[in-house]
Amino acid sequence: MSDTTALPAQYEVHPATKVVRGPKRACYDRKLVHGIIDDALICHVGTIVNGRPSMIPTAHWRLGERIYIHGASKNRILAAIANGEEACLCITHLDGLVMARSAFHHSANYRSVVIYGKGEVVADPEGKMEHSRLFVEKLSKGRWDQIRHPNEQELKATMFLGFDLNEVSAKVRTGDPVDDEDDYGLPVWAGVLPCANVWGDPVADTRLDPSYSGLVAKAPE
Repeated sequence: MSDTTALPAQYEVHPATKVVRGPKRACYDRKLVHGIIDDALICHVGTIVNGRPSMIPTAHWRLGERIYIHGASKNRILAAIANGEEACLCITHLDGLVMARSAFHHSANYRSVVIYGKGEVVADPEGKMEHSRLFVEKLSKGRWDQIRHPNEQELKATMFLGFDLNEVSAKVRTGDPVDDEDDYGLPVWAGVLPCANVWGDPVADTRLDPSYSGLVAKAPE
């Protein structure tokens, strides 16, 4: 990732990114925001298409102070963003279920980021090739050097969009449930059920050459 050490440690708070509900969980720390983005493989991208709200889940990657997505050039959501519609990108990690003594105080431990902005199309073939590499390398480090790279037609059929990390905020919850004082004596188990993504063993393609003895794809780091 590009060096951002010269930038302020905190993102500026904008009207759209000021956390109103649960402000104690808000965070605008640049390093924390980058970590939440980089640790995730999927974001949800929402915008307005033909007057209606639309959203898609898609893979993303970060380069310095920009987050990137890609998809089919004719994708209607990406096309709307490319034509100037503002987008909202959301990323969430579920870290645990918070089991309280009352229904009202059940919650979740999580890390989330919300980004607002307009997307800029990566138009030049060299830039599109480089972002193809960054995407593949985020999925499995070292894989770009093992695979066939996109050809001219494949690059033409793919749209890459970059969004500045300007209007951005994070929200994080950690720790125990917070019950009403009178409920702490109730005979109910309370605590946190931790949650984590775990990668399984690789499963070979059914059409993989039986004689193949090379490298196996690695899970994201």
